Amino acid sequence: MEGKREVLFGKTLTELQQIAAKHGWQKFVAKQIAEWLYKKKLISINDMTNLSKNTRQVLKETYGLGINPFSKVQESVDGTKKYLFATHGNNFIETAMIPENDRKTVCVSSQVGCKMGCLFCMTGKQGFQSNLTAGEIINQIKSIEEREEVTNIVYMGMGEPFDNLEEVLKSLEILTSGWGFSMSPKRITVSSIGIIPGMLAFLEKSNTHLAISLHTPFDEERKNLMPVEVAYPIKEVVKEIKAWDFGRQRRISFEYIMFKGVNDSPKHVKELARLLNGLRCRLNLIRFHPIPGTPLIGTDEETIQEFKDSLNKKGVFTTIRASRGQDIYAACGLLSTKELVKNR
Repeated sequence: MEGKREVLFGKTLTELQQIAAKHGWQKFVAKQIAEWLYKKKLISINDMTNLSKNTRQVLKETYGLGINPFSKVQESVDGTKKYLFATHGNNFIETAMIPENDRKTVCVSSQVGCKMGCLFCMTGKQGFQSNLTAGEIINQIKSIEEREEVTNIVYMGMGEPFDNLEEVLKSLEILTSGWGFSMSPKRITVSSIGIIPGMLAFLEKSNTHLAISLHTPFDEERKNLMPVEVAYPIKEVVKEIKAWDFGRQRRISFEYIMFKGVNDSPKHVKELARLLNGLRCRLNLIRFHPIPGTPLIGTDEETIQEFKDSLNKKGVFTTIRASRGQDIYAACGLLSTKELVKNR
């Protein structure tokens, strides 16, 4: 962490150009700084060797770099890794790296804690601490051991991305721009519980994929699982999505954690098929692994398979997501909560 100084990492090209103009430097200096921040390995501002000595000195005196190492890493028997990053206020965020065949997917956090209070989520039990900056979001990719091998990014870690919309959009700009990480938008998915104004702004300003946490098609059930249903009913979320032109390159998916005796019955299959009718999408079924302090338990394997088959027969493209990293507190929030309790 670099005290109160403004940091460079996480600045867009426009912001770096403003810094260059403020110090009377030529415009191309901003692009040189961006290349060092996002395309090259560097440990300090001194490494920016194509900048003049005077420029580097001003940068060192005025700004922090903002690239911070992880504090802990755990590795699962299946190769999944969970990284822990310290943030301000003696808090922690988690980042998962999930290897699969020729892919390495990084699951990043967008907030410290979360306001949304979903019944099944350990992060929500921490309460909300703070938003992450764009720099803190992409630092999770820049600073892990597999940074050169990352193929896909999902915003499915701690926090609700659309509750931190401005910084999330900035981070996506840096990841997908030619002056930044140069990643294809098709390699990035942002997951939300369905905050409609943020979702619409995201759809307009980014070309990355969207995933919505659904978990039940019934209003009252969803209110019990996810308080956000009161403000933004899932039927309204789906209505807005159906009205949006996604084109052929952009993907919409829904996440559905399966809870025994709660959302895994034939009536749920029927209502899901009705709700998603006419929408080109994928429904991902997710096994639930119990967390402390919740009455929910996971649906058995046979019922999950039957649920998937029934939905596919009704025309809803449905898959079961593989469970990864169960031996390293893979559920979001478990590792950081454990660290938080230990430190306090």
